[in-house]
Amino acid sequence: MTETSILTKKDLKSDQEVRWCPGCGDYSILNSVQAVLAGLGIQKEQLCIISGIGCSSRFPYYMNTYGFHTIHGRAPGIATGVKIANPNLSVWMVTGDGDGLSIGGNHMIHMLRRNVDVKILLFNNQIYGLTKGQYSPTSPTGLKTKSSPYGSVDRAFNPIKLALGAGATFVARTMDTHPKHMEQVLLEAANHKGSAFVEIFQNCVIFNDGCFEGVAGRKVRDERTVDLHAGEAMVYGEAHDKGLRFDGFELKGTSAAEAGVWDPSVLSTAPATVLAELDGRQDLPTAVGLFRRVNAPVFDQDVHAQVRAVLERKGPGKLKDLLYTKDAWTVS
Repeated sequence: MTETSILTKKDLKSDQEVRWCPGCGDYSILNSVQAVLAGLGIQKEQLCIISGIGCSSRFPYYMNTYGFHTIHGRAPGIATGVKIANPNLSVWMVTGDGDGLSIGGNHMIHMLRRNVDVKILLFNNQIYGLTKGQYSPTSPTGLKTKSSPYGSVDRAFNPIKLALGAGATFVARTMDTHPKHMEQVLLEAANHKGSAFVEIFQNCVIFNDGCFEGVAGRKVRDERTVDLHAGEAMVYGEAHDKGLRFDGFELKGTSAAEAGVWDPSVLSTAPATVLAELDGRQDLPTAVGLFRRVNAPVFDQDVHAQVRAVLERKGPGKLKDLLYTKDAWTVS
C-alpha cells in the first residue's frame, strides 16, 4: 500500500447527512468506528457494514464503504453470506439490543457458535428507540415504557453472558461516553480472527436518557467500572486504589495491591461470566473491556477448505448432474 492510499477518517464519511437525535450516543460510536477502520491499513472497498433494523442500523448509510441495510434481526445471516462469498472483506455487523437479541437472537447465537469472521457491534440502550420507546430484551425490570406503562415484568438479557454462552471467541464491552476506550476495544476486535462481539453502552436521549449514567457517566465511571485487560490486574477507582480478586468462583473487592490478574484466554467461560454478572447493583463495579479472547476454527475458512477438498477429490460439478441426482423424482 502506498502512502497516498492510506485512509483517513474523512475518507470513510459518506455524502449522507447523519440523522440521529441530537445528543444520541450513536454519533460517538460512528466517529470511533470511522477512526479505527481508517487505521486498519486496508481500502474502503475491502470494508462492508451490515445492519438490521433500528436506530443503530442506519450505520451503512453513513459509511463510505460497501454495505447492506437488511431486515429486522437478519443481519447475522446476511453478514455470514457476505463473508463466505468474499473472505477478503472485513465485515462489520451493526445491531441493537432489540434487533440483535429479540427477533435476531436466534441468528446471533448461531453466528457466534460458528465463529464467523465478522465483527459484531451491539448498541445497547435498553429500549426500542426507532419504534418510539417500547421496552427491549435488555430493559431492566420495572422500567416504564410505552409497552410497559406499569413497569416491565421481564428479566433483562445480559448480552455478554449470552455471547459467552453461545461460544463467542471474542467478547468485550465499551461505552459511548469514552471514545478512547471504545477505539481500543474496536481495534482489538478488528485484529481478532473469528466472531468478535462488542457490547456498547449507548444512551438514548429521547426514550431512555441516562440509562447507563450510573456506570458510564464521565464523573463516575472510574469508580463504577473495572476495565479488563489481558495480563493486567483488575484495578479500578479514580486513584487506582481498588481491586477485584477471585475467591473460587466468587468475586471479592480488595486493595489494588492484592487485585487478581485477568486472563481472558482461559478455556472455561466461568470467570468471564462471573464478571459479566456485575451490573452496578452490588458494591462492586461493572466490568468493561475484554472478557474473552480465544482461538478456534473459523467458520468461513472451514467452508472454503471443505469446498477445495471436495473439488480435489471429485472435480468440478455440473448443475445438470445436481438436478438429476438419485434424490430427484418425477411427478406424473
